[in-house]
Amino acid sequence: MKQFTILDLLDLDLKDQNRLYLKCLSGRSGLGRKIVTSDISRPGLALTGFTEMFEGKRVQLLGKSENAYLKKLCKENKLENIRKFFEYNIPCCVITHGIVPPEPFLKIAKECNCPILQTTLSSADFMPRLVRAMLEMFSPQVIIHGVLVEVSGLGVLLLGDSGVGKSETALALIEKGHKLIVDDSVEITCSNGNILMGKSSTEILNHHMEIRGLGIINIKEIFGIRAIMKSKRVQLVVKLEEWNSSKNYDRIGKDEKYEILGVHVPILEIPVKPGRNIPTIIETAALNERLKRSGHNSSGEFNKNIIKWLEHENARTKYMENRFN
Repeated sequence: MKQFTILDLLDLDLKDQNRLYLKCLSGRSGLGRKIVTSDISRPGLALTGFTEMFEGKRVQLLGKSENAYLKKLCKENKLENIRKFFEYNIPCCVITHGIVPPEPFLKIAKECNCPILQTTLSSADFMPRLVRAMLEMFSPQVIIHGVLVEVSGLGVLLLGDSGVGKSETALALIEKGHKLIVDDSVEITCSNGNILMGKSSTEILNHHMEIRGLGIINIKEIFGIRAIMKSKRVQLVVKLEEWNSSKNYDRIGKDEKYEILGVHVPILEIPVKPGRNIPTIIETAALNERLKRSGHNSSGEFNKNIIKWLEHENARTKYMENRFN
């Protein structure tokens, strides 16, 4: 698991409906504190003094009601509960609705090196955004050397030895109207236990490809915005390998699986040799995988029909033998 601090939370580059709109009001010296869980707490009871079930390791979210109670405590100069609250070494507090909490609260937080963050979002808007961000943060990740493309709506991860033609194949798919997610270094995150999302491991690699003999090219500038995506779910793995005449390649459509972060994804091994149209084969593989997901398994249905035909022929042979003997 990656180490994640309050400063990392502030630096998250989230867009549109995922933005957190956070800024630090107090306790900047504690921005290095680590977030160790994706759970969030509303500390209303803890501020009243009841801390028996208080989860101090969580990010603490304070909305309008908690701030109203803080103002009451500060007005009555009852700061013991506030000091007791910060003794739990909580990672940080987030104040919603753009509210500025009472000065005594900010002062105690500063003394305890606890960051106090503020967001202009409401509690109802902010909480699911923070949960999504932290779930991704705590999800297991792995970086794989390969190319991730979207083919006919399906996320296809191209694997294979260096020089086998992964990038060239992806370039041909892009030229045919499909999309590039990332070339060379694919960061895959597993969320909800079974969803694999792939994206570039570093922003600088976004939408760039290395083509031997051509160098680094910018797919977005050459093919336009429609040829790229920021991330995509990995739903099919295609392993490209040099043709080996001594190897028996699948000819009937076995359901092989490839494990990534404990999730099993369908995999196809496609041999590469002159004359084989690999991009078209991958297009067909993606469409065939979509058919399987909708309940139509071409190879499975073919095998069932063969078995039925053989059974029918055996029955017919036995009938004829019994009739004429």
